[in-house]
Amino acid sequence: MSDYCHVPYNPNLRESARRMRREPTQAENKIWQKILRNKQLNGYKFTRQKPIGNYILDFYCSKLLLGIEVDGSSHAHRKEYDEIRTNDLNTANIKIIRYSNFEVMNDVSGVYKSLIGQVRIRERELGI
Repeated sequence: MSDYCHVPYNPNLRESARRMRREPTQAENKIWQKILRNKQLNGYKFTRQKPIGNYILDFYCSKLLLGIEVDGSSHAHRKEYDEIRTNDLNTANIKIIRYSNFEVMNDVSGVYKSLIGQVRIRERELGI
């Protein structure tokens, strides 16, 4: 399997993604600094605020076709939208893992351990 899988995206999302990278939430910044930045998670490269299809993923690894979403309180009112979004991305063989802001801010080591397990599962699914 290739080290990179390009998934088309809506170019109108580029500027929003740039803005979101410049203004991360506290939880997004914490997971980026403590877990995902500089290939800290099993040597995999993750990008922040990655446009995929008609969505922007908080974090994305192209080799694993893996998206990570950090959900704040606003997602409580968007449950149906988040389910549709996850299903659309799953159809493109992109697995989505969700963590709450609370989990990231209060148990980053637990999030790290969970992600290690999820990465191992994904490696097996993709034959990496």
